[in-house]
Amino acid sequence: MKEVMRMKEEPAAPFLRQEKEGLTLYANGMSLRGDLTRMKPRLKAARLRSELLIKAARIKNKEGPLTAVDATAGLGEDAFLLAAAGWQVYLCEKDPLIGALLEDSLSRAVEDPELAEAASRMKLILGDSREFLAEIGFTPDLVHLDPMFPERQKSALVKKKLQLLQQLEKPCDDEAGLLRSAMDAKPQKILIKRPVKGPYLAGIRPSYSIAGSVIRYDCILLQDM
Repeated sequence: MKEVMRMKEEPAAPFLRQEKEGLTLYANGMSLRGDLTRMKPRLKAARLRSELLIKAARIKNKEGPLTAVDATAGLGEDAFLLAAAGWQVYLCEKDPLIGALLEDSLSRAVEDPELAEAASRMKLILGDSREFLAEIGFTPDLVHLDPMFPERQKSALVKKKLQLLQQLEKPCDDEAGLLRSAMDAKPQKILIKRPVKGPYLAGIRPSYSIAGSVIRYDCILLQDM
């Protein structure tokens, strides 16, 4: 029987396409679009106050206006919760494709009456957050870190919703450098989002942690370091 040799197909290069619903990223039979409208149910005051992120972000004896830097913005959903809670948020995203999706979703959010106020408090920085933090020119109250984490690949939820995003955002290969850049900005608090059973970022023990059923926020107070 004659053996047929088949060449392994190379994965198609990701590409962006402007559609009626918004800018969409396509690759490997999957699509991804930034969509902050799905955050609307979480914006009601009682629910917003109960969000784990908002609880973890609170700074004792400090009231607004407060400024946060989301150094690993992704599609901006965590940053949007902070903005909805009154924070002025700078979002850093280094991947140009994800950054384009985020920029598009923010432009649509400012046109939505239910999202516009929060979106107006969000400023997108396209590039490496370590460079932005090194040249920031002011002292943020909070730096939020959520680097891609290999163990998340075991989560069925991530496989279903964020597989394409995870292909673009590789696991952080310099955890110590990312954390050091956050520390050098001298915020009152560094907030690190982790899988609930995941190790500490760069092996640094936080001042305290706040955990839910799936994720955990490690809180570093520089005064304790």
